[in-house]
Amino acid sequence: MTEKEKMIKGLVYNPVSPQLVLDRDRASRILTKYNNKTFHEVNLRNRLMKKLINTSGNFWIKPPFFCDYGYNIQIGKDVMINFNCIFLDVCPIIIGDYTLIGPNTQIYTACHSLDYKERRENIEFGKSVSIGKNVWIGGSVVILPGVTIGDNAVIGAGSIVTKNVPANSIAVGNPCRIIRKTNEET
Repeated sequence: MTEKEKMIKGLVYNPVSPQLVLDRDRASRILTKYNNKTFHEVNLRNRLMKKLINTSGNFWIKPPFFCDYGYNIQIGKDVMINFNCIFLDVCPIIIGDYTLIGPNTQIYTACHSLDYKERRENIEFGKSVSIGKNVWIGGSVVILPGVTIGDNAVIGAGSIVTKNVPANSIAVGNPCRIIRKTNEET
């Protein structure tokens, strides 16, 4: 199994393998072009982003945008990702249709050992992140590895999402906690 295959499956892998270094370089080159295009160059920006990520429809990603590889990001239709987002996509990041992601949001799938000796060995692993349909993620949210956010959920600005958030929930804070269901009246 290649280091890339191990990485995508969430197994321990070597991030300095030549293939992964080349893949990160490719993503960096595409993102540099994307992030330097003007607002009016929408079609060119979209073509660049479609070389990088997987999508099933229209989407909007406002530059600047940053990711490790891009090919592990799957975006549904009519998704909007606001300015200055960072997606560390060593494992799949799946974002459902009609989801809104606020500025400065960070989604992490990369993990490191808690043992400093293991961290010195150039090994990493990852855990996928899944975000459902019709989700609204406020600005400056951090979503940690392995988290699933269910359909129709709302994540308050500034939250640190460390655990799964069920569908139809409003969750806020650090650590992020469910405060109520979305279909309940205030």
